[in-house]
Amino acid sequence: MTGVTGSGVQAGLFLVVAVAENGVIGAGGTLPWHIPEDLKHFKRLTMGKAMVMGRKTFESLPGLLPGRRHIVLTRDAAWTASGAQTARDLDTALALAGPDDVAVIGGAEIFALALPRAARIELTEIKAPIPGDTYMPALGEGWRETFRDERAAAGACPAFAFVTLRRDL
Repeated sequence: MTGVTGSGVQAGLFLVVAVAENGVIGAGGTLPWHIPEDLKHFKRLTMGKAMVMGRKTFESLPGLLPGRRHIVLTRDAAWTASGAQTARDLDTALALAGPDDVAVIGGAEIFALALPRAARIELTEIKAPIPGDTYMPALGEGWRETFRDERAAAGACPAFAFVTLRRDL
């Protein structure tokens, strides 16, 4: 991964997360919404990259996502999954990912670990309060919006926006 600054921010480390207006990111181990455009956006952002995730996030996937490396953070030293690499801590996960861009894709505990070191957040803002049991940790200070693409509600899909947040390295 390119460059670690004196503040600990790593240039190639970014989060990919969809968050409802009430902070919800999950419900019962799954996404509490189905927004096809967001799934396509997620694929574009992560294709060809290493993805770091927690075990529960990995187990919520429909299987290995083609064209991406899966690095799973878990406290269980015996846990394995075919096609995934495992790490016991974020430093080990990032070392496994190598020098290229790394997408952190969840869940909440992994986002909390990676937030202080991330240089960018690719955020999908869901414009509705959605019931759930998993919440995005507070982002903290120093983030600035550099991109926004608003999308209207359509059918069962609520309105949402693709937003890029960056912080100075």
